[in-house]
Amino acid sequence: MMTRLSILPGRVWWRRLGVMTAKEIRQLLRDPILLSFVVFIFTANIVIQGSSVSMQLNLAPLVVLDADHSAASRELIYRFRPPYFRLDGELDSPSKVTSALDRGQAMVALDIPPGFQEALLKGEPAAVQLQVDASHPVPGFLASSYGARIVGQFSLDTALAREGLSIKRPDDLPVVIDDQRILFNPNQKDTWFMPISELLEGITLFAILLPAAAMVREKERGTVEQLLVSPLTPFQIVFPKVIAMTSVILIGTTMSLLTVLGPIFHVPLEGSLPLFYFITTLYIFANAGLGLLIATIARNLAQVGLLSLLIMGPILLLSGLWSPSEAMPVWMQWATMASPMRHYIEVSFGIFLKGAGIDLLWDSVLAIGFLGVAIFLLGIRRFRGQFA
Repeated sequence: MMTRLSILPGRVWWRRLGVMTAKEIRQLLRDPILLSFVVFIFTANIVIQGSSVSMQLNLAPLVVLDADHSAASRELIYRFRPPYFRLDGELDSPSKVTSALDRGQAMVALDIPPGFQEALLKGEPAAVQLQVDASHPVPGFLASSYGARIVGQFSLDTALAREGLSIKRPDDLPVVIDDQRILFNPNQKDTWFMPISELLEGITLFAILLPAAAMVREKERGTVEQLLVSPLTPFQIVFPKVIAMTSVILIGTTMSLLTVLGPIFHVPLEGSLPLFYFITTLYIFANAGLGLLIATIARNLAQVGLLSLLIMGPILLLSGLWSPSEAMPVWMQWATMASPMRHYIEVSFGIFLKGAGIDLLWDSVLAIGFLGVAIFLLGIRRFRGQFA
C-alpha cells in the first residue's frame, strides 16, 4: 500500500506535465502567423542570407586607362579576368576614371602609363596604378590583394622571359615555396559559414521568443491566474511551455538541415548529428530562461518582441559571430564567456565543419549547461515571485 501511494504522485506529476505540454503544442498550432514566421526563419531566411551575403571577391567591375596600347599592357589587362574581376571597358581620360569610381560604376581602375612595354624591354622599372574603391572594406581589401598578386606574377613572368627562363622550371630559381594548407573549408566557401550562422541565429531567437510569447499569451487571456490556483506547481506551468517550444525549434532545425543547408548550400556535417541535437536542446533550455525573464516584464506580445530584439543585440555582438572575440577589448572578451551563444557557435561549427566530438567540445558543453541551469532557475524564481 505504501509503495502504491509513493508511485501514484509520481504518475500524477508526469501526467500533468504531459497534458500541459500537449496543451502548449495545440495552442501553437492554432497560431498560423507564428508558425509561418518559424517556417520562414528556418527556410527562406537562410536561403536569402546565405545567397546574398558574400565575403568573397566575385566579378568586381574593372575599368582600364591604357595609355600604352602595347602587347605588354594587353597581357596585363587580360590577367584581370573572372571570377575575381570583370572588365567593364576602357576609358580615355583620368577624369572619367575618377567619375566611374565616385559614382560606383567601377570598383577597380587600372592605369597603365605610356612607355610601359618599352621600359620592360629595357629592363627598367615600370609602374602601374591600381585605384580601388574601398568604401566597402572587405571586397576593397580583397581587390587590392588580388590586384597586387596579379601584377607581381606578371612582373615575375616578364623578368623570367627576359632572362630566357621559364616558370615551368622553378628549381632553377632561388624561391621560397609557400605551402598553404587550408583546413575544414578548403575552398573557403562563405556559403558554408553564412547558412550555419543564420540557423544558429534563428535557434537563438526562437529559444527566447517562443517561451516568452507562450507565457504572455496566458497573461493576455487571463488564464495564468487560473493555472496558479490549480494543483500545478510553477515548474509544471512553465516547463511544458519550454518542452513544446523546444520541440518546435528542433523540428525547424531538422527542416533547415534537410531542405536548405544540405540540398542548396551543400554544407557538410562531419561530426555527430545526435550530438548536435543534444547540445542544441541544451542550448534552447539555456535561452528559455531569458524568455521567462522577458515574460515577467512584458504585458503583451508586442513588448515581448521588442524585449527579445533588445536582448538579441548584445547576445549576437558578444557571440563572436559577427566579430571575432579575439578582436574585442580584453574586458569584452571576458564578457563573451557569459553568452551561451558564444559556446554554442564553437560547438556547432566544430561539429559541422571539423567533425569534433564531445572529447574536444566538453568545456563548451559544460559552459552551456552551467549557464542554462543558472538562467532557467532565475527565470523560474522570477516567475514564482511575481505571482507570490
